[in-house]
Amino acid sequence: MTDLRVSQTSIPGLLHIDLVLHHDGRGWFKESFQRAKLEALGFPPFEIVQSNVSYNAEVGVTRGIHAEPWDKFISLAHGRAFAAIVDLRAGESFGRVETFELHPGNAIFVPHGCGNSYQTLTPDVVYSYLVNEHWTPDARYTLIQAFDPALGIEWPIGEDKAIRSDKDRGHPPLSALAATGA
Repeated sequence: MTDLRVSQTSIPGLLHIDLVLHHDGRGWFKESFQRAKLEALGFPPFEIVQSNVSYNAEVGVTRGIHAEPWDKFISLAHGRAFAAIVDLRAGESFGRVETFELHPGNAIFVPHGCGNSYQTLTPDVVYSYLVNEHWTPDARYTLIQAFDPALGIEWPIGEDKAIRSDKDRGHPPLSALAATGA
C-alpha cells in the first residue's frame, strides 16, 4: 500500500484503514496512528488514553466477541488475524457483521457498542489497540458467542480447532441479546 486510506464499511462508524509500510533491508516502519493525516481523510476525533497489546503464540487463538464501552483503533505489529465485528447497538444495523484480514499494513476503528473479535492465522500475532477510555474492573461489556450460526461468520479455523477461553465459550447467542432489547 502506498497511500493512507480510510474506508467506511456497512456498519456505521466502523472504519477500515490502509496504512503505509516503508520497507528497507532492515524490515519495515509504519505510522500506526497519525491523527492529523487520518483526520484529513475523515477519521473522527479520537482522544487516546490507553494503549494495549495482546500477544498470541499459536494459530487459531480466537478472542471475543466483546463490545466494550469505548472506541478502539486496532493494528497488528506482527502476524495475520481474521477479525469479525458485529454491530450490537440498538438500531437498523443491529446484528450486522463485517470481517477483515488484519496484518501490519492495515487497521480498523471499532466504535463503542460494536462487538469485536479475532482469530490468529499465523503464530506470534501481536495485536495492538488504542482506546479512548481507561479500562476499569467496573466497565460493562456486551458479550456474545463468536460461533453463533445466526451471525454467519465464516471463521477460517472451525470451532473444534479454535483456541478459546472458557469465559468466551460461555457467552450467549445473539438472539439472547436481541431479546433483551439491545
